[in-house]
Amino acid sequence: MPQTSRRLAICSLLGTALLAGCSSAPPRKPDNLCAIFEEKSDWYAAALDMNKRWGTPVHVPMAIMYQESGFRHDARPPMRWFLGLIPYGRASSAYGYSQAKTGTWSDYERETGNSWSSRDDFSDAMDFVGWYTHKTQSLNGVSKWDARNQYLAYHEGWGGYRNQSYNAKGWLLGVASKVDQRSRRYASQYNQCKDELSTGGWFW
Repeated sequence: MPQTSRRLAICSLLGTALLAGCSSAPPRKPDNLCAIFEEKSDWYAAALDMNKRWGTPVHVPMAIMYQESGFRHDARPPMRWFLGLIPYGRASSAYGYSQAKTGTWSDYERETGNSWSSRDDFSDAMDFVGWYTHKTQSLNGVSKWDARNQYLAYHEGWGGYRNQSYNAKGWLLGVASKVDQRSRRYASQYNQCKDELSTGGWFW
C-alpha cells in the first residue's frame, strides 16, 4: 500500500474510533435536555422514535435513564466483596444506559422482535424504557406522563408495584421524587427548544 494511502486509512480508522467514543460518552450537560439533544442528535432521533412507537413523552425515559446510569453506556451495579478482599459478583445483572436486567431485556427482545438489540446502545435502551412504561400503563394503569410512579414500577417490577413494595423503602420513594423533579425540569426545557430541534436548528 502506498504511504499516502496508508496514512489516509489510519486517519479514517482513528476518526471512526473517535466518533464512536464521543457517541457513547455521557453528555457534557446532563441537567439540560436541550443541551443533551443539541450535543447528541442521534439521541434526539431515538427519543422521537420511542415517542412515536410507545407514546411515552421523551422527558420521562430520559429522567429514568439519568437516575439509573448517569447516561453511561457500560454502567453496572458495583462489585460485591467478601471481607473486603474477595469479589463474589454484582448485586444484579443490570447493565447499560437503562440498567435493564438480563431477564427483562430478554422479555423485551422476545415481545418486540428486536433480537439484535444491545443494552449499551442508546437507541435500544430508549426503546426498552418506552416499552416498559407502555406495559406499566397497561398492567398497572400508570400514566406514561407520571415519572414518579413509572420509576417506582421500573425499579420494583410490575408485580412489586402492584403490591406497593416501595412503601417499605423510604429511600426509594425519595429517589422517585428526584426522578419526577428531573422529568418536570426536562419537560420544561424541552418545551422551549423542541420547535427549533424539529425544524433543523442548532446541530441539525
